[in-house]
Amino acid sequence: MTEKKKLTLKDIAKELGISVSTASRALKEHPDIAKDTIRAVKEYAEAHNYVPNFLAVNFRKSRTFNIGLIVPELVHHFFSTVISGVIDEAKKYGYNVLVSQSNDLLHDEKIACRAMLASSVDGLLISISNETLEGDHLLDFISEGKPVVQFDKITDKLDTPKVTVDDLEGAYNAVGHLIKQGYKRIAHLRGRENVKNANERFQGYFKALTDNNMQTSSNWIKSCIAISEQEGYDFAKELMESPNPPDAIFCITDLVALGVIKYLKESGYTIPEQVGVMGFSNWKLAEVVSPGLSSVDQHGYNMGIKSVKLLIELIQNHDLENQATLELKTNLVVRESSLKQPD
Repeated sequence: MTEKKKLTLKDIAKELGISVSTASRALKEHPDIAKDTIRAVKEYAEAHNYVPNFLAVNFRKSRTFNIGLIVPELVHHFFSTVISGVIDEAKKYGYNVLVSQSNDLLHDEKIACRAMLASSVDGLLISISNETLEGDHLLDFISEGKPVVQFDKITDKLDTPKVTVDDLEGAYNAVGHLIKQGYKRIAHLRGRENVKNANERFQGYFKALTDNNMQTSSNWIKSCIAISEQEGYDFAKELMESPNPPDAIFCITDLVALGVIKYLKESGYTIPEQVGVMGFSNWKLAEVVSPGLSSVDQHGYNMGIKSVKLLIELIQNHDLENQATLELKTNLVVRESSLKQPD
């Protein structure tokens, strides 16, 4: 490396055989990073005169008043409500919002990030894809003095502010409702095991069962990959044709729950008398499907408002060190699909 080339976080990470996010957290002496790693990163950075970009330029002096927003799916009801909240609130501060989708693919997310950087956005809001584990590519924004706020689907391996909902409590309340309705064998169609909010919903499901001394079975837990209606249909068929079928199914999202309802109705099961169904997200379609789908409301519009207000505050205060997490509460919306007896 020549003296003329400025050392970057990526250079440090490559030299030491670690991820960029690990290098970044080591420089900040993050408690999750091993002391030997912190020492190695700091010694290398000092020996090669590393200076973080955002300190060197003291933030960009001019603004475009454009904010980037990347979501997994534009047509997803939850994310469409988030987008509406972001745009409505950003207007109040004179900001425009550039929206893109990752299609829940890491490759597409990286392309969207590069496009946002090329458009000189002042900051980024992002709900990461199901394939995003480290999020190193998001550090490119930080390096250019552009704050990043993660929302809904997040990674704890990236030190940025986060806006989430209490997925564990939401799932706990949903399964608790099913228990109160008299359901004894409650299955869960969960999300991917490497996705944080899917894990928290699973933990809420399991905690509700164990707290109420309910029967549990690994055979009643199925992992969705595409998080699709078809998976809901296929897993419901598999569960109901098993030797010990459940009498209620708690789903990772409303879309998966729709597939469950479709299978149950086609197969002659009565809902909620024979099988109860619970979704998560409270899409608009939860109101119109028959029977009406019980669900957990994530308040997407409010999440959009909170997320963009936080991002604009960071932009205005030139704050790249904030790592706060804002957790919003969910609420249970009970409809016919789980109402076996008066609640």
